[in-house]
Order: sequence, then C-alpha cells, then structure tokens
Amino acid sequence: MRLLRKILYPVSLIYAVVVFIRNYFYDIGLFESKTFKTPTICIGNLSVGGTGKTPMAELLIALLQDTYKVALLSRGYRRQSKGFILADETSTVTILGDEPYQIFSKFKAVVVAVDADRENGIRTLEKRVCPDVIVLDDAYQHRKVTYGFSILLTAYGNLYSDDLYLPTGDLRDNKREAHRATIIVVTKCPPALSQMQQQRIIERLRPEPRQQVLFSRLTYDPYIKSGSNEIRIDDLKQKKLTLVTGIANPKPLVTYLEKIGLTFNHLRFNDHHSFTENEIKNLRKNQPVLTTEKDYVRLKGKVDKLYYVSIKHQFLNDGRKIFEDSLKKFMKLDS
Repeated sequence: MRLLRKILYPVSLIYAVVVFIRNYFYDIGLFESKTFKTPTICIGNLSVGGTGKTPMAELLIALLQDTYKVALLSRGYRRQSKGFILADETSTVTILGDEPYQIFSKFKAVVVAVDADRENGIRTLEKRVCPDVIVLDDAYQHRKVTYGFSILLTAYGNLYSDDLYLPTGDLRDNKREAHRATIIVVTKCPPALSQMQQQRIIERLRPEPRQQVLFSRLTYDPYIKSGSNEIRIDDLKQKKLTLVTGIANPKPLVTYLEKIGLTFNHLRFNDHHSFTENEIKNLRKNQPVLTTEKDYVRLKGKVDKLYYVSIKHQFLNDGRKIFEDSLKKFMKLDS
C-alpha cells in the first residue's frame, strides 16, 4: 500500500493544483462564500483520518447547551438518505450516519441535522429551528460558508505541516488554509508532552500571530457502557475480548487497552464500516465485544454482549481555559 501511494505521487501533484485553484477562486471572490446571521462554529481538519472531530463536537455542545439553543449540522457520512434530514425519534443510524446519530442519542436538548450541502443545511435550520448557534462537524474545507469560529484539528504524530496530498499522503486541503482557523488544536498528544516539545510543534505549524495553538490528549472513561448499563473496564481483565474498531486510527485505543492489561483479539475495519450479516454472525460467536462509541451505534441490537469505551479531549496546561474564553468571547460578539 505504501509503495502504491508513492507511485501515485503525480496524481497528488494534480490534486494539489486543483485544490490551490479552488481556494484561489474563493480568495478573490470568483466563488462566493456565504455568511449567515446565526453564529457558526466549524470543526475540521486539513487531512483525512481521525483527529477527534466528534469528541470535539461533544465538548463544544457540553459547553454551550446550558446557555444556548444548539444545533449540530453534519454531512452524515455514508448515511442511506439524501438531502436535509432533521433528526427525530424515528431516526436511525442508517438515516443520519454514525457520528450524528451518536450525538443525537447523547444530547437530547440539541438539534441534530444532516445535509451534504452546508449552505442549504444552515439556511433550513434557520427557517425551521432558529438556533442560537450552529456547530458544523467536518466542514473546514467547505468554503461555500464563511464560519464565525473555526477549530482546526491536527493529530500529534501526523501534523498537517508534515503531510503530503492525497493519494500519496492524507492531506485534502492546502496547508496554507490553516490561516483561516480561529484555534488550532493538536490532538492525541502524549500526557507528558513538555513545553519545549509543544514549542517545536508550534514552530512547525507556523500559526498566524492571532491564532492560539492548544494541545489535547484523549482520555478514556474507566466505565464501559452497554445501553443504560455500565461496568468498570477493569472487570474485563479476566475475560478474553473481541475488540472491534471501524475508525480511522485505532492505535491510541489499542495502546490504552493493552496498557491496562486487557486481553483481546482486534478486528480492525475501515472508518465508518458497514458491518455485513456474516461479520455480525462472527461477532456473536466471539462475545463479549468491546468497541468504540461510533461503532456501537452501528452494532447496537445486533450483538448481545456489546460494550463501548467513550473518549474525551483533555487539554494540556491551561488550554481548557483559553479554549473556553475564546468561545465565550465569540458568542458575546455574535449575540
């Protein structure tokens, strides 16, 4: 696979030219970027793959939902529906997509909608819901909308500054587009990342003077859940588990589970994998099954002994305060 990606380097150059021209047309106004009256907060990245967008969306929602009427708008990747869909009690994971359905299941006070056309999605939410703020998941590269507050995520060990364009690398947008972000968050950092190491990363990212670069790590809930039930993850140490992951980068989770002493057989699938009936039958033979929260919503009701590990972002140093202060400032400016 690595050799093939290297062979396809000329394709990456063509892709880079197309991306550059597209962004240039937006920069000079040849392509229009719409601004809406409702405050918009965009979460995204410049590279494909897991940087922790959904946990960041959940963090934002948790900070905003007690004060504001929050709507989340997502593309609904790999959903079996089209156009604008507003989540309700009849919605399923196949209609919304795994990540929007996960958020809809957890945050009952939050409006969740899916639409591949972000401009249409925002306009429809304004007409039908009138939210105080709209959070847009995985929308950084969609320039048809000018977002009020943008959070750009990049994973430690796979910084966009060091990446190459698809298909040779994972970069899907020009590195220079990082200048549009309000805040840059380096995710999945080691807990003991020193100030000197953080400074070196900042130098590699070369942020604008107005931009804050924050650092976060993933933390795992010591309790694993299955519906309304939960048990301590340590209680599984004497059991042989099947770990199922359909996410872009399961390595941090695998490392964590190995570190706490769990024994498991890891079945790795592609991101947003749709499980076949034969795969589900195989999982039923290899219970209990431990999985991610995103995979849980796709396997729920199909495997009896199914548990998920939930994750959160934890900022290093005083990053949490800086993040919250920036968010409060933005909401006051747009209130």
